[in-house]
Amino acid sequence: PYVIVCNHQASLDLVGMAEIIPDHCVPIVKKELLYMGTVGWACWLSGMIFIDRHKREDAINVISQTARTMRHENVR
Repeated sequence: PYVIVCNHQASLDLVGMAEIIPDHCVPIVKKELLYMGTVGWACWLSGMIFIDRHKREDAINVISQTARTMRHENVR
Protein backbone atom coordinates (compact mmCIF):
# COMPACT_ATOMS: atom_id res chain seq x y z
CA PRO A 1 0.00 0.00 0.00
CA TYR A 2 1.04 3.57 -0.57
CA VAL A 3 -0.30 7.14 -0.60
CA ILE A 4 0.09 9.61 -3.46
CA VAL A 5 -0.36 13.23 -2.41
CA CYS A 6 -0.97 15.78 -5.15
CA ASN A 7 -1.08 19.50 -4.50
CA HIS A 8 -2.40 20.62 -7.85
CA GLN A 9 -2.37 24.25 -8.85
CA ALA A 10 -4.87 24.28 -11.75
CA SER A 11 -7.78 22.26 -13.12
CA LEU A 12 -5.60 20.87 -15.91
CA ASP A 13 -3.37 19.19 -13.31
CA LEU A 14 -6.16 16.65 -12.84
CA VAL A 15 -5.53 15.36 -16.36
CA GLY A 16 -1.88 14.69 -15.55
CA MET A 17 -2.74 13.06 -12.24
CA ALA A 18 -5.19 10.74 -13.98
CA GLU A 19 -2.27 9.43 -16.05
CA ILE A 20 -0.04 8.59 -13.06
CA ILE A 21 -2.67 7.16 -10.72
CA PRO A 22 -2.39 3.35 -10.84
CA ASP A 23 -5.26 0.97 -11.60
CA HIS A 24 -7.45 -0.05 -8.67
CA CYS A 25 -6.52 3.15 -6.85
CA VAL A 26 -9.11 4.96 -4.72
CA PRO A 27 -8.69 8.73 -5.10
CA ILE A 28 -9.93 10.87 -2.22
CA VAL A 29 -10.50 14.52 -3.10
CA LYS A 30 -11.85 17.60 -1.38
CA LYS A 31 -15.60 18.13 -1.74
CA GLU A 32 -15.08 21.51 -3.41
CA LEU A 33 -13.96 19.75 -6.61
CA LEU A 34 -17.48 18.39 -6.98
CA TYR A 35 -18.71 21.91 -7.79
CA MET A 36 -16.16 22.68 -10.54
CA GLY A 37 -18.51 22.10 -13.49
CA THR A 38 -17.39 19.39 -15.88
CA VAL A 39 -14.34 18.62 -13.72
CA GLY A 40 -16.66 17.84 -10.82
CA TRP A 41 -18.82 15.59 -12.98
CA ALA A 42 -15.75 13.77 -14.28
CA CYS A 43 -14.46 13.25 -10.73
CA TRP A 44 -17.82 11.93 -9.57
CA LEU A 45 -18.28 9.65 -12.58
CA SER A 46 -14.79 8.21 -12.17
CA GLY A 47 -15.60 7.10 -8.63
CA MET A 48 -13.56 9.55 -6.61
CA ILE A 49 -14.37 9.79 -2.90
CA PHE A 50 -15.26 13.31 -1.75
CA ILE A 51 -14.53 14.53 1.76
CA ASP A 52 -15.65 17.73 3.42
CA ARG A 53 -12.51 19.09 5.04
CA HIS A 54 -14.57 21.59 7.05
CA LYS A 55 -16.51 18.82 8.83
CA ARG A 56 -13.80 16.76 10.49
CA GLU A 57 -16.08 14.02 11.89
CA ASP A 58 -17.79 13.50 8.53
CA ALA A 59 -14.43 13.33 6.74
CA ILE A 60 -13.14 10.74 9.21
CA ASN A 61 -16.30 8.66 8.75
CA VAL A 62 -16.00 8.75 4.95
CA ILE A 63 -12.32 7.76 5.08
CA SER A 64 -13.04 4.97 7.59
CA GLN A 65 -15.83 3.55 5.41
CA THR A 66 -13.59 3.82 2.35
CA ALA A 67 -10.79 1.94 4.17
CA ARG A 68 -13.19 -0.88 5.11
CA THR A 69 -14.42 -1.16 1.52
CA MET A 70 -10.84 -1.09 0.20
CA ARG A 71 -9.84 -3.96 2.48
CA HIS A 72 -12.93 -5.94 1.51
CA GLU A 73 -12.46 -5.39 -2.24
CA ASN A 74 -8.63 -5.60 -2.12
CA VAL A 75 -7.92 -2.25 -3.80
CA ARG A 76 -5.32 0.43 -3.09
